[in-house]
Amino acid sequence: MRANIILSSISQDTCSIPCFKEKLVRKLQQKLPPDEVLEEARVLFAALSDRARLKILIALQDGAELCVCDVAHVLGTTISTASHHLRKMRDLKLLKYRNDGRMAYYSLRSELAGKLADGVLRAEVAI
Repeated sequence: MRANIILSSISQDTCSIPCFKEKLVRKLQQKLPPDEVLEEARVLFAALSDRARLKILIALQDGAELCVCDVAHVLGTTISTASHHLRKMRDLKLLKYRNDGRMAYYSLRSELAGKLADGVLRAEVAI
């Protein structure tokens, strides 16, 4: 065992134990995505932590475009509640929308969120 990685200035937030698997640690560090990518993933997973938002992602995953009323019917809830979730998802940059007169139509900004939700649910059913 080698313990070559030793921190030059040790703070209370840093591990002071030597690194024993230096090669593996370096490889794992290089695989980590940039902080901006991690922040986008964090936002996506935060949105996915809500059952209603998961339902919206699934409903929109095949390129569908739904108005607030249709989303409320899909969720089995009020227009106000559906609108709240849609606004939250739009603020998180998961959805895009367009206005047509007094109607607002929503669709996924990227297919990734819908595919991720679908993949997770399919994996859960298979377990």
